[in-house]
Amino acid sequence: MLSFYRSSLALALWTLSTAAAQTFEYVVVGGGTAGAALAARLAEASRSVALIEAGTRYESSWPLAAIPGADVLPVGSDPETNMPADWGFVTAPQPNANGRRVHFARGKCLGGSPTIESLAQWAQAVDDESYTFERVLPYYKRNAHFTPPNTTSRLENATVQYNENSFAAGNGPLEVSYSDFAMPFSTWMKLGMDAIGLPEAADFNSGHLNGSQYCTSTIKASDQSRSSSASSYLDSATSTTLTVFDRTLAKKILFDAQKNAVGVQVADSWGTLSNITASREIIVSGGAFQSPQLLMVSGVGPADELRRHHIPVVSDLPGVGQNLWDHPFFAPSYRVNVETFTRLANDFGYLAARSLEYIISHTGPLTNPVADFIAWEKIPADLRSDFSSGTQQALAAFPDDWPEAEYMSGAGYVGNFSNLLTNQPKDGYQYASILGVLIAPTSRGNISLQSADTSDPPVINPNWLATKADQELAVAMFRRIRQAFASEQMSPVVIGNEYSPGIATQEDAQILNWIRNNVMTLWHPACTCKMGVASDPLAVVDSQARVFGVKKLRVVDASAFPFLPPGHPQSSVYMLAEKIADQILSG
Repeated sequence: MLSFYRSSLALALWTLSTAAAQTFEYVVVGGGTAGAALAARLAEASRSVALIEAGTRYESSWPLAAIPGADVLPVGSDPETNMPADWGFVTAPQPNANGRRVHFARGKCLGGSPTIESLAQWAQAVDDESYTFERVLPYYKRNAHFTPPNTTSRLENATVQYNENSFAAGNGPLEVSYSDFAMPFSTWMKLGMDAIGLPEAADFNSGHLNGSQYCTSTIKASDQSRSSSASSYLDSATSTTLTVFDRTLAKKILFDAQKNAVGVQVADSWGTLSNITASREIIVSGGAFQSPQLLMVSGVGPADELRRHHIPVVSDLPGVGQNLWDHPFFAPSYRVNVETFTRLANDFGYLAARSLEYIISHTGPLTNPVADFIAWEKIPADLRSDFSSGTQQALAAFPDDWPEAEYMSGAGYVGNFSNLLTNQPKDGYQYASILGVLIAPTSRGNISLQSADTSDPPVINPNWLATKADQELAVAMFRRIRQAFASEQMSPVVIGNEYSPGIATQEDAQILNWIRNNVMTLWHPACTCKMGVASDPLAVVDSQARVFGVKKLRVVDASAFPFLPPGHPQSSVYMLAEKIADQILSG
């Protein structure tokens, strides 16, 4: 071990002496939601910052990414999916998804709302009252520039409820608004949700979930384009102290003899190795898969896993790569008598006309990310009574205001989500779905190493539906979706019986088997570098995101969440980046 520290020190000294031109106060690894935001905030304060990103601007590699309606194209479950600006990750075979391997889309590019009680639980889990709702609310507000919905362009029956006070005075770089085009199917889903007891809520951005609502999106109101951390934080940054190294893959973190993180070994697009050093800190923002991978290949993680790949142990942290939370979903599909994504996929002339409409006037269905209406609930008593005692006990561990189920509008056929563009039925009908998302999952997955090289993808095991609680909850959610489609309020839009899986699928075992064959991720992996207290065996970082057992190293992204909050995690990732940047700058 002593020889390892000596070699590490020698490597660090070599780096400092030969790469002075690439020395910065802070090095941020990963240019996604957290990394771009944090790097920009540090640079605003005149700190010299290097931002390392393996991809490049998504407009360069995937020009359609700025179009909200194109969000669904690169994210199919087919393991052979090959899209620009995507890492191409595929899960290990999932035993509770009938052995399927699922493509897990993760952005390889620059720019890759919790309830109040969940934040109280966050503060308790990390022993830090600065994470209570009232104290993190300013960080939630800081990132956004909110624009109210355009009432003249939206359908009259697609009125949006919102609370403008949920956002700050409008100084944030991230554009938040609503599509000027409301999906016609969403107006019917709204009626179906109300029919099964989920009336319209006042506002989801004020800290309370439950009920239904047209949701905000990261859309720039002026041109109806997608807003990301790159197009907001990085494009608005005027600092000359931020240097972006795109098409640059982080290979490992370099430590000195005192376990200070002093630099990052990187490889450019030609595979040439060099070192970028940090005089103050290194912040890892690689996401729930690659943050733990980078820690492990650098010697920080479970000792047994590191030794298996002949990696010298710098800090034995058993929690690195463990505790993976995710929000899986499934979606029954029906024939409907309103236009949906099915026509966009099957009618090339119509798609061309709508594309031209978007390019010329920034209007039409391509301004909509397809899923624009959502609802949350705890499963009602009539279905809850069928839960086993173990499931009831497991769900009782979540706070009272933590929803268990989310329902999302899906204006198209979904199936197993292998490829939404090519798999729309071509029988002349339009199709629509309601997605059921597990928001209180009790299954936990993990990330492990395929090799000691970050050029090889990590082994991804989401472990969806591994617990009886998740299985029973999924079946109950499926039945709730059926109730909505079968309601009198939705009957005018539904044509015939359920298309997929069909009315022959009735027993719980049949429903569960169909769910196993069609379950998909909502792309919310988190908690693989869990935030917590030092006595927690799975904790990887403290409440200031500092990695245990080493110095001058933090992890700031969804992997550092102590648990996956209800709602969608994007706003919480921005909150955490803003909060940690503030703490770094305040010393």
